Amino acid sequence: MEYTSLNSIPYFKECSAVVAAEGLKLVELQVVPQKILTKISAVIASGDPSKDVGVSDCSKAHRALAPKLMALLNKTEDDIAMEVCSPGIERNIKNAAEFEIFKGREVRVWDRNVSDWTAGTIKSSDDKSVTLVLQDESGEKSEKVFQYSDIAKAKFIHI
Repeated sequence: MEYTSLNSIPYFKECSAVVAAEGLKLVELQVVPQKILTKISAVIASGDPSKDVGVSDCSKAHRALAPKLMALLNKTEDDIAMEVCSPGIERNIKNAAEFEIFKGREVRVWDRNVSDWTAGTIKSSDDKSVTLVLQDESGEKSEKVFQYSDIAKAKFIHI
C-alpha cells in the first residue's frame, strides 16, 4: 500500500479546512476538468469514528465546498458538477494516509507476510506504518504495527 500525503492532492488542504469547519473530515477529493464541466468528487467522513455519515452531512459538506471550489477553480455554478458521498460501510482504503482520518475505526488489513486478514482498531499511523489494536477470542488486547509495504489491501469491517 502506498502513502501519498493528502495535502499533496490539488485543493485538498483548502477544502479539508472547509469540511472540518462543518465537523466532518475530507477523505478524498478529485477534480477532473472536462470540455464543458469540471467534475468534482468528494468523500467525507464523520469527525467521530463511532458515527456514520448521512445524507444531511453530505448536503452540508456540498453547500460548504461548492463556493470554495468555485473560487479556487475560477468557475461558476454552471461550470461544475459536484458529488459528495460517504466512504461507505465496506470502504477499501485506497491511500495509506487515510488511516489517520479513520483513527478509532475497525478495519482489516491483508498482511503480505502471513497471506491473511488481520482485524483491529486503528490506534495511530504515520507515513510508514499503522498500529492496530487487536483483540483475541478471550478479550485480550494487543497492538501490532503494520508497515505499509506489508499491506496488500485494507478495508472497513462491516458489522
